[in-house]
Amino acid sequence: MLSVDYGDVRTGIAVCDRFEMLASPVTVIEETDKNVLAQKIAELVKEKKAEKIVLGLPKNMDGSEGFRAEACRELGALLTEETGLPVDFEDERLTTVSAHNALNVTNTRGKKRKAVIDAVSAVIILEDYLRKMKN
Repeated sequence: MLSVDYGDVRTGIAVCDRFEMLASPVTVIEETDKNVLAQKIAELVKEKKAEKIVLGLPKNMDGSEGFRAEACRELGALLTEETGLPVDFEDERLTTVSAHNALNVTNTRGKKRKAVIDAVSAVIILEDYLRKMKN
């Protein structure tokens, strides 16, 4: 399983082990073209032998979906087209806050923090999804 934290400039990618116990960051892709991004993610899906894609879905605090969620749904459709795999959406409210808190604990700052924050967010999205699937 591969998770995606889609951003306008940087998109975080994480995967879990085949037992779906441990989520790990993979990379951050810097790409603004949605079609090119979908192709790059599809390459990672193939490389990591993922059987499902989990895409973070940004919702407003009241649970409604805005323009950002629409962009994520469009990326999800492109990913299904590129990979033939199902895309599940996971509510990603507050994942960036959680990722920043996790990086505070490890005292990750500056350029290094900027480079990994999206991958850490993708890990949190995947962990939330896995937890939900187990319950």
